[in-house]
Amino acid sequence: MNKRVPLPWKTVIGTTIGNALEWYDFLIFGYVSVLIAKQFFPSDAPLTSMLLTTATFGVGFVFRPIAGLWIGMYADRRGRSAALSFVILLMFIATAMLAFAPTYAQAGLWAPAIVVTSRVLQGISAGGEFGCATALLVELAPRDKTGLYGSWQMVAQSMGAFMATLAAAAITSGFSPEALASWGWRLPFLAGLILGPAGYWIRRNIDESDAFEAAAKHEFMPFRCLLSDYPTALFISLALGAAVSVAVYVLVGYLPIFAVQMLHLPLNTPFVILAVTMPVRLLLIPLFGHLSDKVGARRVMGAALIIFIALVHPAFMWLTRVPGVASLLVLAFVFAVLIAALMGPFAATLANLFPTGVRATGMSLTSNLTASLLGGFTPFILTWLAAKTGDPMMPAHYMFFFLSVGALSLLCYKRSS
Repeated sequence: MNKRVPLPWKTVIGTTIGNALEWYDFLIFGYVSVLIAKQFFPSDAPLTSMLLTTATFGVGFVFRPIAGLWIGMYADRRGRSAALSFVILLMFIATAMLAFAPTYAQAGLWAPAIVVTSRVLQGISAGGEFGCATALLVELAPRDKTGLYGSWQMVAQSMGAFMATLAAAAITSGFSPEALASWGWRLPFLAGLILGPAGYWIRRNIDESDAFEAAAKHEFMPFRCLLSDYPTALFISLALGAAVSVAVYVLVGYLPIFAVQMLHLPLNTPFVILAVTMPVRLLLIPLFGHLSDKVGARRVMGAALIIFIALVHPAFMWLTRVPGVASLLVLAFVFAVLIAALMGPFAATLANLFPTGVRATGMSLTSNLTASLLGGFTPFILTWLAAKTGDPMMPAHYMFFFLSVGALSLLCYKRSS
């Protein structure tokens, strides 16, 4: 049976739903970190409490490279569907643990221990999600539409981020500070449990691609083959993953903290602004993915990175000199367009760097390394750097470096046959 035909929506949804839920769970934790800090990591020093919480946000990322490598190798040898079913089930368990976790006042040290364990399990689940899901989606897609179909992975990430932002905006605007601190912060996590069982059932019934079934007949070690035969592909994947991770986590994960602590804006302001601008990114991602199928992923991502590099310092300089809702809205809108241009071709670009037999392993390893080292700890690193230096331009410096490395890596880009 030839599966290189337009995909049924059940397959697209089943492949991408886990990515949406992963991002929803990770970002909602970051969004309510100010509240979680008081409930699970009480301290006489507010900065210490906040640093402990942002470190907990990042701790799940520590486990992602090892988990991603193991799950990616399993997916390359035994099947994408089985690996994806496992990771969405693990994600459901981790979210339930956090949703029902007792506070420090109720359980003492057990409370932060449960939260940290939940984040570790979420990190393991996230480690296997992107590489396995993207490998399956791109392998099932027609060759001349891999950019379009691959972009749905990034649409799913943006949808998860958008749902998290709406939830954060709703609870910070709709509840009193007392109710929010007491129980309101749990509602977004409870909502995240709804789609888990449906996603598991769909994934259990997704067929493997013809390309995988052909590659699975050959015995080899994906990790060893990856290191020996594809070092350039690994470098490009790492560089592009770093650029996208830093851009997204600075502007989505750290921006709410920056707006409140450095710009002294109300708590709900950045969430409302992100809720307004995220649909722009959501709508544009598949358009840029489709454009990459027409003109080439290298051109689309290269142009986006160059414009990003040129604008990032002037944008943050203007924001710090004219802090307010209007300037924050303009910055979020412009960067939403640029992030969409990066994310549209991103998944298929990485997938096309590696052949089928090492695709899930290669994507899982590189995406999780960049997410672990740069994505998850970005809020912690920037919170600490901003506190120590007092430099409000720190996010711009941080982004500029990694965007530049990503742009340079495209000079070496070559699609795998």
